[in-house]
Amino acid sequence: MAIYKDRWQIELFFKALKQNLKIKTFVGTSANSVKIQIWTALIVMLILRYLQLKASFGWSLSNLVAILRMNLFVHRDLWKWLNDPFEGPPLLDMQPQAKLQF
Repeated sequence: MAIYKDRWQIELFFKALKQNLKIKTFVGTSANSVKIQIWTALIVMLILRYLQLKASFGWSLSNLVAILRMNLFVHRDLWKWLNDPFEGPPLLDMQPQAKLQF
């Protein structure tokens, strides 16, 4: 019975990877490439869970992943955004572009 429970936890982990990280298949076929992809996914899941637990806003893991994916290239303070996600990005003080010297 304990083996079944352990196996079920592994199944739940791979289900979470597929749902949250959009991993459908393994990129490589060698044992090393599969291990690298699993370790990378583990690290990503740990970082996401850490962000979820540290944020004062009540994020679900799937919402956090989706919103992070949409805001990947938006420059803002991560911790401030995690706690107050509905505040817009800060206005940047844009310096005028330098002109090329010919």
